[in-house]
Amino acid sequence: MLARIYKPTKTAMQSGGGARSRWMLEYQAESRPAADPLMGYTSSSDMLQQVRLDFDSLEDAEAYAVRHGIAYRVAGAHERTVRPMAYSDNFRFTRAQPWTH
Repeated sequence: MLARIYKPTKTAMQSGGGARSRWMLEYQAESRPAADPLMGYTSSSDMLQQVRLDFDSLEDAEAYAVRHGIAYRVAGAHERTVRPMAYSDNFRFTRAQPWTH
C-alpha cells in the first residue's frame, strides 16, 4: 500500500489562502475500478482510496506514515504564480482578444 503526501492547491471557488498550509496523505489505488454489468456504476474493492488524512506539516504526515509502516512518496507543492494586471489592461489597444460588448 503506497500513500502520496502532498499539499493541495486551492480550488477555483476559493479566494483566501488559509487552508493551503495543510498537507494531505492519500492512498494510491491498488485495484482498478470495474463497471457493474447491471447498473453500469463504477466501483472498486479498494476502500483505502476513500481515506484522506490532513496534517499541519509535512513532518507530521511523514511521522504518521513511518509510525504506521506505510510506504509513501512526497509530491512537491505547486506554488501559485500571480501575474499583476491593471484594470486598464482590459481596454488596451494591443489586447490579444478583442473587446466584446
